[in-house]
Amino acid sequence: MSATTLETLSVRDFRNLAHVELVLPREGAVVVGENGQGKTNLLEAMYYLQLLRSARGARDAELVRFGADGFHVAALGQFPATREVRVGFVKTGARKRVTHDGAETRRLTDALGGVPSVLVSPRDAGIVAGGPAERRRFLDIALALSSPTYLSALAAYRGALGRRNAALRDRARYTARDAVANVQAWEPALATHGALLRSARRAWVETHAAEYTRLVSAIGERPGSAMEYVVKVAGSAGSPRASGAFADTTSVLVAELEATRERDLRAGVTHAGPHRDDLTLTLAQRDLRRFGSAGQQRSAALALRLLELATLKERIGGTPLLLLDDPFAELDERRAACVLALLGEAGIQQVVLAVPRQGEIPADFTRLARHAIIDGSLTAAA
Repeated sequence: MSATTLETLSVRDFRNLAHVELVLPREGAVVVGENGQGKTNLLEAMYYLQLLRSARGARDAELVRFGADGFHVAALGQFPATREVRVGFVKTGARKRVTHDGAETRRLTDALGGVPSVLVSPRDAGIVAGGPAERRRFLDIALALSSPTYLSALAAYRGALGRRNAALRDRARYTARDAVANVQAWEPALATHGALLRSARRAWVETHAAEYTRLVSAIGERPGSAMEYVVKVAGSAGSPRASGAFADTTSVLVAELEATRERDLRAGVTHAGPHRDDLTLTLAQRDLRRFGSAGQQRSAALALRLLELATLKERIGGTPLLLLDDPFAELDERRAACVLALLGEAGIQQVVLAVPRQGEIPADFTRLARHAIIDGSLTAAA
């Protein structure tokens, strides 16, 4: 099995990084810098080549360094389908251009996953502690990057959902009959693509549920962790129900959309569909979002990232680049040691670790080349 290997990285005008050139050994490197100096920005730039958007939810224009017209990120290495990946963004006209081995990709979706990588950071606790949208986003990214079919269905579903919601908001401009017809027009596409999304999400959760339980326990939490995909059943109020309680079919979603249509027309939004579903994470049958400690939520988030790593590894037939942004923050020594052991078990080949101080580099990574970052400038450390 081959590994993704990032050999050189070039970053210009990305957040506070005016100009960074980095040469990476095959095993990776450590970047040391206090908070606010740019180490997280550097990892975000690397991950941008995978996701083509900010890992922190920022718009592209917000990633451009103050006073610059745009940003540019380029990488050379051994990737599954390419040797060189370049992304450029210009604020004027919000233009983004991606090239693989010098050829511009026809669609941005074709360029996703250019540099396969998984980013682990303290922000991941928000997947567990945040609302359902955070967990849906996790599932969508993991599945879209590993399945072109899922990615296509996700784009089509979002398009149909946006148009149905627009029709719901515009209902006052039409007769009651025409308003309903405008809304109904988008329901077949929503049902077709939504059924695929639900089916794929449920299959992923069911496939990885036992491994999730094992990973959380291996990180150091007490037994009894579980994850389950849950949908909101159509009805006047909508109640959560485990996905296994019904079939994920187009006809089911058609019935849900029909059952909630009057409610949707009053509210101006679509209440039924996979955009309302959730991934529930529990420990001893208690919801981690509401009752989990910070440490328990962090352990659950780390387990999810390890599952994402395994999913991507299977898809590309190799080991992705692992980006670790202060990964042991808020973890005690026992949990940190367990996480390091699991990373070793995963067979990681190349790691880029960012920490605030030299003393926080785990013994397992002291062999890696070191760089210091201050005010967005990167220098090799002794």
